[in-house]
Amino acid sequence: MINHEEEGKKFLDTVMYYYEKAAKHTGLPEGMLEQIKICNSVYKVSFPVEIDGEVKTFEGIRVQHSHHKMPTKGGIRYSVYVSEDEVKALATLMTFKCAVVNVPFGGAKGGMKISPRNSSPKLLEKVTRRFATELIKKNLIGPSLDVPAPDYGTGAKEMAWIADTYMTFNYGNTDAQGCVTGKPVGLGGIRGRTEATGLGTYFGIRECVSFKEDMTKIGLEAGVAGKKVIIQGFGNVGYHSAKFLEEDGAIIIGVAEYEGGTYNENGLNVEELLKYRTENRTVLDFPGGQNVEDSISMLEMPCDILVPAALENQIQEHNADKIQAKIIAEAANGPITQKAEEILLKKNKLIIPDLYLNAGGVTVSYFEWLKNLSNVRFGRMGKRAEEKSYNRIVDFVERITEKKLDTRERTIITQGADEEDIVRSGLEDTMILAYREIREAMMQNPDITDLRTAAFYVAIRKIALSYEMMGIFP
Repeated sequence: MINHEEEGKKFLDTVMYYYEKAAKHTGLPEGMLEQIKICNSVYKVSFPVEIDGEVKTFEGIRVQHSHHKMPTKGGIRYSVYVSEDEVKALATLMTFKCAVVNVPFGGAKGGMKISPRNSSPKLLEKVTRRFATELIKKNLIGPSLDVPAPDYGTGAKEMAWIADTYMTFNYGNTDAQGCVTGKPVGLGGIRGRTEATGLGTYFGIRECVSFKEDMTKIGLEAGVAGKKVIIQGFGNVGYHSAKFLEEDGAIIIGVAEYEGGTYNENGLNVEELLKYRTENRTVLDFPGGQNVEDSISMLEMPCDILVPAALENQIQEHNADKIQAKIIAEAANGPITQKAEEILLKKNKLIIPDLYLNAGGVTVSYFEWLKNLSNVRFGRMGKRAEEKSYNRIVDFVERITEKKLDTRERTIITQGADEEDIVRSGLEDTMILAYREIREAMMQNPDITDLRTAAFYVAIRKIALSYEMMGIFP
């Protein structure tokens, strides 16, 4: 049986190992490195909730890892297996993740010990609102203090409950909607948030495989098209990662879920698989695939790119040597343990680290936070002006060429950017520039030989600069 407390400790130890591995290359003072490393605050709370005449006690935790930038930012996960070390590890990762993609937040994370699968909507709402109240009482939530978001076991509904509770306590505060991100669009959310982490994963993979010299080193051709991909986890992140990779020409040959997996060496249809799983609540017996009873074994199947998009510690010392994929793209947080990574790197595997690859969610959360503070939808003031400008250009081209576009062609060419277009453009630019910054750091430091160490190195240097600007360290 899995000991989740031990797994959480292992996860935190792994994050600390990666940090130390990169920190030694920075040349920064020990005092600063220690400050960047530690969690600044941990708040644990227990509270009673009455449901159907029965009172139950629930435990919650919120960790703020770093205050070098404010507010702090990070999701809240619901699981009976939430542990303090796990939340500390995730909060720590959030700090460096934000720094890597140039999002001006400190890292945080939260958790509630509750099963979202086995709890009624009424109980989930009561627990969520009570947890939000506890955070409000301690001044641990707010648009300039700490901004939660969805995570494992939570979604837009829970974020809406938190936002409503916060706004009740802060009536008249026009920035109050920015207390949490990942809300429904009608309640201050942003278009493009749902697919953000999966789309960011795709952009990161696409950028990585675009460098011909890097692909040659691991025996692959440049580009996404034709790459055979296995996805572990077919939730929001896994599905959208698969969807956008497939649209760019990748072949999704396998999808693993907790109940098992489905495999087809010629490719699975991602949309049909999603429809099937939604209707049947399983990927097993999917008409387009072959059943794989042991989903973990799918990690070891031959493919070009393996995308772990489930939970942490999926690739460990006992199975790392069996991984056949040439690229492991960490869409989940911490899917590879420290020992496993050492084995994979020795086998010349290219690991695109979670620190960078799944930062699409926090990037678009940042855009949502900006939208809430400005109280205006992106594209609202510019979309029509853009369309008028584009129409004038098309009119001019039609006059001088004496050729007319049909209505559909004109609409496509002259369409102005709406909120989703702007969000996706911002996310794409963020992921491209961040990857190039990480790659450049690795190329300029001969002692840094993997992308994860390079990403931590980049993040540590940025955080150190913030502390220097604050005058805390000379």
